[in-house]
Formats: sequence, structure tokens, C-alpha cells
Amino acid sequence: MTFSLPVPGAGTPPVRAPHVGLVILALAVGGFAIGTTEFASMSMLPLFAQGLGIDAPTAGHAISAYALGVVVGAPIMTVLGARVPRRRLLLMLMAMFTVFNGLTGLSPSYHWMLVFRFLAGLPHGAYFGVAALVASSLVPANRRTRAIGQMFLGLTIATVVGVPLASWLGQAVGWRWAFALVALLGIATMSAVAAFAPEVPADEDASPLRELGALKRPQVWLTLGIGAIGFGGLFAVYTYLADILLSVTHMSLGAVPWVIGVFGIGLTAGNMIVPAFADRALMRTAGVLLVWSMAMLAAVPFTAGNVWTLGLNVFLIGIGGALATVLQTRLMDVAGDAQGLAAALNHSAFNTANALGPFLGGLAIAHGYGWTSPGWVGSALALCGLGIWAVSVSAGSRERGMATESC
Repeated sequence: MTFSLPVPGAGTPPVRAPHVGLVILALAVGGFAIGTTEFASMSMLPLFAQGLGIDAPTAGHAISAYALGVVVGAPIMTVLGARVPRRRLLLMLMAMFTVFNGLTGLSPSYHWMLVFRFLAGLPHGAYFGVAALVASSLVPANRRTRAIGQMFLGLTIATVVGVPLASWLGQAVGWRWAFALVALLGIATMSAVAAFAPEVPADEDASPLRELGALKRPQVWLTLGIGAIGFGGLFAVYTYLADILLSVTHMSLGAVPWVIGVFGIGLTAGNMIVPAFADRALMRTAGVLLVWSMAMLAAVPFTAGNVWTLGLNVFLIGIGGALATVLQTRLMDVAGDAQGLAAALNHSAFNTANALGPFLGGLAIAHGYGWTSPGWVGSALALCGLGIWAVSVSAGSRERGMATESC
């Protein structure tokens, strides 16, 4: 059977595949591997600090190095792989991910760890971008966001299962072994993709120049801005959640992974529930999620003193993480024929948020505002994201009005 990858959108027939569920499952395994390394690194931040002899804000630079790798790697990997068959590209990206996560566990020093975290981040965005295009191409246009959400469930389930497991392993036998686990997950991903993903050839008209055409579209930049700024608040709180639990809630180190798991349950619930609304009203759903995040993040200073109230707050913050799935579909709508780069840049945007949020949250802590101050920082970032959302919606309305008048 021959497969082709159409541009997702209204009126495009879905790709015919014998086992759509298994294809999405294979793609989700990769999301599980990536989610485990990305979020477990945050939850193990106190272990990095102790093991490498540095303070917590300095250890947070390892998180930012990975995020920077995603930001840089997403456009470069996607443009270079524009004419590579999709399954082969997914396997190449996951092989690179596996190697550099394994080397992270062998880092001889803090500075080598920064290098390996940066290199491990390079394939992240391109993998998710290609996987999102493949997943959305398998279903009718009115189910695109749900298909992407199902693929992202691998990432969110990682926060429930993979992250607590990696965190427990890091505490039990050392943080380096947690990255060995991630490398094994990368190998499992390669096996699943090789077994189930269809042979989807690259678009015959694809080229690096065409992919770069996405950067000419204002709505692409506005959508990326919503993610880069508005999502930073979630990372501002999540990065320092372990320290909040230890220093403010006064929980034991062994209990931290359980609260991290509650955040993952929230992410998973959001990606199961929210996409159904987004398929009916995409941008309205994005706006609601930004308001939701603004409120939930602002509540952190008031809930951090009690494990039950903080746990509920963390769960509700996690639901707002569905914004990533919603904006993934939005980029497909506004990118025209530059689908690959636009889809990958979504993860550049969110990892810009992953760098910005912890940086600003760390500044607030370093200036004496307390461990819960990232909650206020996060709420402000969500508010800024909402402002960019409003500009995007307004500009879209003007564009539609001008198109109507020209007809």
C-alpha cells in the first residue's frame, strides 16, 4: 500500500492506514520517551544540584539548555529533513535523542551535562512536528485536534508514569540511571515506529525554501508568541515544584514524585477532554485555557502550605497544558503549505517558554520573593499570552473581513 502525506485541513481526505490506532500508539511511545526526559529533569533538579555541587538556580540551567536545543533544533532539523520520508525521519530523530540522553547520564561534569542536554533537545521539536502531521493526516479534518491529542498522550502519561519512575530511580540509585532509562525508552520508540508507522513518502514538492515560507505569515508568529509567552507560566511553577514541596509544604523528598504525578494526571485529563472542544472552536478554547492558567498559577502562593490544596492546584494547572495541542492545530491552519516547519516550531515556542519560565521564576526566587513567587510570575506570563491571543483573533477577523469584501 502506498501512503502520502497531504496537508491537513478542511476538505483533505485522510490517509488510508490499516491500523490507525497502532500508528498513533507508536508515535505516542516517542512522546512518552521525550516527556520522561523533559519533565523528569525538572523533578530531579535538587538531585542535580547536590550531585554536581551547584545550587538549584544554577542546576536549572540544564533545563534551559535542553529547551534551547529544542528551540534551535526544531527549525533546523525540519528544514534539513523536508524531503526525507516521514518514517525514516522519525527514526533518525529518535536515534539522535537516544544517544544524547544516554551520554547525559555519563556526563563527567556540569558543563558536559549542559552540552549533552542541548544536543538531546535538538530532535525534540522536529519529532513532535512530524508525528503531529502524520497523526492528523490519518483522520478527517474535524478530528485533527483529537488525533494530535492522542499522540500527545504519550507525553502526558510520561508525567504520570515515566517521570515518577525516573525520579524514584534517580533517588534510589542516582540521577544518571534515570537517563539510562530514557535511552531505553528511545530504543523502544524506534522499534515501535519501525513496526507500525506507515511508509509515508516526503511531499514531492517539499523543499527547505517552501518550509521557510511559514516564517512570512504573521499569524504563524502570533500563534508561536502565544505558546512562547503564555505557556511559560506552567514551566515557571513546574520547574521549582520540587523545591516548593520541600521548602514550603515540608514534604519528604520521597513523596515529591507523587505530586509530580498529579500534575501529569492533570495534563492527561486536559489532553483527553479539551481537544473535543477545540475541534469545534479552536481559538476560543485557546483563550479559555490562557485565562484558566492565569487563575490557577496565581493560586499557587495560597495553596502551597498544604499538600492537599497544592495537589489540587497542581492538577488544575496541568489541565491548562492542553494549550500545546490546541496551538499545534492552529499552526496547521495558518501555515499554508509550510506544514512541517510550522508544526515543529510549536515545540520551539513551548521550549522558549520552558527556558523563559524557569529563568524568570528563578530571578524572583533569587531576589528574595520566596519559593512560591513563580506562581505570580506564571500568572503574569499567561496574561501576556492572552494579550497576544487577542491580537491574533483581532487580526484574523480583519483578514476575513477583507477577504469577504474582495469577493
